[in-house]
Amino acid sequence: MSTSRREPIAKVDTAWLRMEQPTNLMMITGVIELAEAVEFEHFRRIVANRFLAFPRFRQRAVDHPRGCWWEEDEQFEISSHIRRTALPGQAGKAELEELVSELASTPLDKTKPLWQFHFVENYSGGPVAISRIHHCYADGIALVQVMLSLTEPSAQASNRLVEQEAWKQRRAAESSIFQRLTAPARESAGLIQNVSQKVVDEATELLREPHKATDYLFGAGEIVSELATALLLDDDPPSRFKGALGVRKRVSWAPPLDLEEVKAVGHALGATVNDVLIATMTGALHRYLVEAGDEPGSLTMRATVPVNLRPLEHARDLGNHFGLVFLDLPISETNPLARLYQVAEFMQRLKKSKQAVMSLGLLAVLGMGPAALQKPALELFSRKASTVLTNVPGPQQTLYLAGAPIREMMFWVPQTGSIGMGISIISYQGQVFCGLITDNKLVPDPQRVIDHFVDEFNDLLHLTLLIGPQDSPVTPETFALVHDWIEASID
Repeated sequence: MSTSRREPIAKVDTAWLRMEQPTNLMMITGVIELAEAVEFEHFRRIVANRFLAFPRFRQRAVDHPRGCWWEEDEQFEISSHIRRTALPGQAGKAELEELVSELASTPLDKTKPLWQFHFVENYSGGPVAISRIHHCYADGIALVQVMLSLTEPSAQASNRLVEQEAWKQRRAAESSIFQRLTAPARESAGLIQNVSQKVVDEATELLREPHKATDYLFGAGEIVSELATALLLDDDPPSRFKGALGVRKRVSWAPPLDLEEVKAVGHALGATVNDVLIATMTGALHRYLVEAGDEPGSLTMRATVPVNLRPLEHARDLGNHFGLVFLDLPISETNPLARLYQVAEFMQRLKKSKQAVMSLGLLAVLGMGPAALQKPALELFSRKASTVLTNVPGPQQTLYLAGAPIREMMFWVPQTGSIGMGISIISYQGQVFCGLITDNKLVPDPQRVIDHFVDEFNDLLHLTLLIGPQDSPVTPETFALVHDWIEASID
């Protein structure tokens, strides 16, 4: 084997590379819908000049008993990574979801760099770019930056495809990415944005010197305590969302919510935007169980939540710089407002914990060890949760790709171990988009959950408006009285 142009894969990224299994592929799948027609060759030039301005995407990940490394793909052909495709039938949302589901269930070719774009020209809503990128290259925050590097703030700028040397393009791309991402990130209500500076500092130390992960895990009392607490958590019980997995995934996504309406609900009820969205999805899952004839009253359920530990000055770097925390979802709660306040309380507790740093250190340690030890260790943690839940702040201004305005964007996170469901939230252009990916054996109809998500938010919005302005947050008791009054009126 040639050793030229080879560099070791970071230990945390190694762990993500080795996490892949037939039942859970480690890809981040994304969809960008454009509002106007775009020529395929124009789109391909954009990707060739801007996506490949990051040299890492010309490298393939090699997993070998002697270690893992990045290696230049000497046979690289861009036609293997950018495909032109079309939808059958009516070429509507159902057909697009079917294609995305198929791609999310299909492994990337491990003999090549682990990424691919599919360009769909005949979707009824406008051209669509579907991306698949392996998690070992970067986390969601970094990959949003990468995707933003393909865009421009105006159609004119987007159409000026400047042919420059790769290093010049990368420099310009990174500067543009950094500015676009950090502005909304500072203002966004992303998941647990207020991680203490001490936690971020400790995570930064791990990123700079990953060999210190062992010291953090086994020398820092607070983090050891977090590890012990996580290990002692009960496993999530079997349910329609937790069970034996197949190899087929299903995806769905909701019509966008107005971000100002979500903020208004949160303000009226004394909660954050993030609390409202998580509680709304929890309510949708509750409704799905009830509709299926299950009794969620005694069910407990957790989500693993990625927490960004990447300092802003490192926002343009690839790699995985995040930790994971366990979030209790009040799936058994029937009162929507009580559910919301429970979510808010759980989130407050997590902001004070060191679970995120603990999990980052654990991944680094696992990345150092034999591959045979990683699967049982990760499975131990994945049994504690039923879903992955992530929220990524996106740009609030209209962006253009290949000269066309981007109308909508969505992505789906991979699930680890025995977790069979992923919930994704992203904001863009004053709207909030929510998507769901499920294991086909467990939840073959994720669109039903999405329908309930829309209904759950509309009910929360209407009840909030009915209650009217309050000097203090509405109590669950008041909410329940109004809710019962509405139900009685309908009956």
